[in-house]
Amino acid sequence: MILKNLAKPLPLQKLDAAIPRLLPQFPALSKMKDDAAKRQLGLTGEKKVNYFIDNLAQMYTILHDVYLRINGKSFQIDSLVIANHSISIVDTKNYKGTITFNTTLKQLTRDDGKLESGFEYPITQVDNQKFHLQNWLTQHNLAHIPVNCYIAIADPSTIVKVKGDEEEISKVVVHGAEIHNRILASDRDFGRKGAKKLQNYQIGKSVLRECREFDIDMLKAYGIQPSDILPGVICPDCGLRGMERVYNGWVCRKCKRFSRNAHIDIADYLLFNDVITNSKCMWFLGLPTRGTATRILKKSGLVYDEKHRCWRKK
Repeated sequence: MILKNLAKPLPLQKLDAAIPRLLPQFPALSKMKDDAAKRQLGLTGEKKVNYFIDNLAQMYTILHDVYLRINGKSFQIDSLVIANHSISIVDTKNYKGTITFNTTLKQLTRDDGKLESGFEYPITQVDNQKFHLQNWLTQHNLAHIPVNCYIAIADPSTIVKVKGDEEEISKVVVHGAEIHNRILASDRDFGRKGAKKLQNYQIGKSVLRECREFDIDMLKAYGIQPSDILPGVICPDCGLRGMERVYNGWVCRKCKRFSRNAHIDIADYLLFNDVITNSKCMWFLGLPTRGTATRILKKSGLVYDEKHRCWRKK
């Protein structure tokens, strides 16, 4: 069973919402676009690998995008597979070109045909995730559970090379299309060796109860002031900011696209603010009257706080 599906991460939601609402000369705009592209690449890679991990859903318990805290520290796991006799951590990497694991220097390099770049050693990363997860399991009286770690390469065209101990790498690194077979074989091996049968669903529910959502303070990270976020409904076709409100919908001044629900942009505002008032809604969506703002807010799924006269998420 899949207890937690992969969703678009909050940091990427915030970047995608903020980028078209900043002036072209905003100092951190270029970095924000680069960061958004990297996060989108990572999300795309996870979706590819999860397609194969989810083949195990009828047998095991699966949670994607796990974010937990232990001993005052947070740690994140791309996918957690709780099988019959073991738990597997899967960390997805989405690289183009050729990657080389150097087991002596503990370094990963990538050659995409144009540039050779160095990256944090993925095996060190996944070992740290394993360390934190084992501490979490110990605190929940589950220290007896064996934990495996895998690095899943999302792109099947990525060439993997090794400088040093190939056997060490082959135990951990696997292409995404093979990940479910590797987990299945490993768990059956633990069973043959006498590992206890796990109540994988109950363990998964315990993990889910303590899962948080990873987030970043966008305003602080990129030096954004609230006044830097520009208002206006963004056209879903051409991207122009400032669609006009017409009867029962919105129309783009540039491409003439009509949309009934383009005002869901109100969600962009709430990515950077905890609440929204009628007047802020009028300003952000470019509405002519307070009554129109009220009608939109009532249909938005938000909850009205009578005491503070504002709207907030449920």
